[in-house]
Amino acid sequence: MLKAKTVNLVFLVILVLMGIFDWFNEMSSWWYAVVGIIYLNIQAYGAAVLSAEFFLPVKSQGDRSSNKIAITFDDGPIPVMTDKILDVLTAHKVPAAFFCIGNRVKDYPALTKRIYDAGHLIGNHSYWHGALFDLQSPEKIAIELIETDSAIENVIHKKPNFFRPPFGVTNPMVASAVRKRGYKTIGWSIRSFDSVTKNSAVLFERITRSLKGGDVILFHDYSAATLEILPKFLDHVAKLGLKVVRVDELLKEKAYA
Repeated sequence: MLKAKTVNLVFLVILVLMGIFDWFNEMSSWWYAVVGIIYLNIQAYGAAVLSAEFFLPVKSQGDRSSNKIAITFDDGPIPVMTDKILDVLTAHKVPAAFFCIGNRVKDYPALTKRIYDAGHLIGNHSYWHGALFDLQSPEKIAIELIETDSAIENVIHKKPNFFRPPFGVTNPMVASAVRKRGYKTIGWSIRSFDSVTKNSAVLFERITRSLKGGDVILFHDYSAATLEILPKFLDHVAKLGLKVVRVDELLKEKAYA
């Protein structure tokens, strides 16, 4: 699997060799453009594909030989929608992980506490979930993470160990802040795309067509389609002989400091 440091070193060596060759043979500048484009494409792929672990280690799935899966919800807590999701989870007696946005935790502490008291995991998903989150300096990213930790700690009296980057995007700035804070970065193996999918039948087919042991599924609190198919999905999981466990159990990692 490609890593950022390795790629940077390889391309540095390539540029040095090209420079030496160019010194003696007047190589066309187009070759530099081609190398630059390839490099930028690799960097873009590494930033956008969380499971590639390009910039930092990421846990995206559990043991494939097990019958266990985990479900996760991003972007809450959201009054009414998160409440309804919790009702479904309680009715089916299954746990989940909620990667919460810090300012929403601060605004809705009672709902956050309800998540925790019901036995679900709470993780850090940044304070604002801004579109430019990953383009901030490592120091500013760290401030967001610290503020989110504080908001969560004020409610449940525990500091989360798990972090999921907004939009699943990473880069050197995000990686630096995450490493300094000592988080475990949590990804997914099945992305529901419920943030854009409104058709519940399409959503259900997408998340069930290749479902197997070890999967971590990404949902969002605000998705009406997810709420609609969640009971049917949990019934389907049970019929397959799979068991829903918390993501910390699936990944064998400690959820809180």
